[in-house]
Amino acid sequence: MGMLSGYVRSNKLVSLVALYFIVSVVLQMAFSVNIMFPCLWKTIFHHECPGCGLTTALISLIRFDIAGAYSANPLIFVVLPSVIFYIILRIIRHKTYF
Repeated sequence: MGMLSGYVRSNKLVSLVALYFIVSVVLQMAFSVNIMFPCLWKTIFHHECPGCGLTTALISLIRFDIAGAYSANPLIFVVLPSVIFYIILRIIRHKTYF
């Protein structure tokens, strides 16, 4: 746990964004309260961007609804493993610096 807290202290902005995202996903799942920022691309151009629906897809995956996740945004199956790999890699690299 010390390794994670050291990473959080040295990467405050990334940690705050991750905390905000986690809290917003939990609120969306538990109470259907949406506090996420609207998509800037969709707001300006009135068309969905390639990232639209990723949060919905993530929530569907957490609920083990693979088909719902794929229909929300198939890109989740590329983005989620990449993000998990990146986070693990960053934590491991952070550990080797100390």
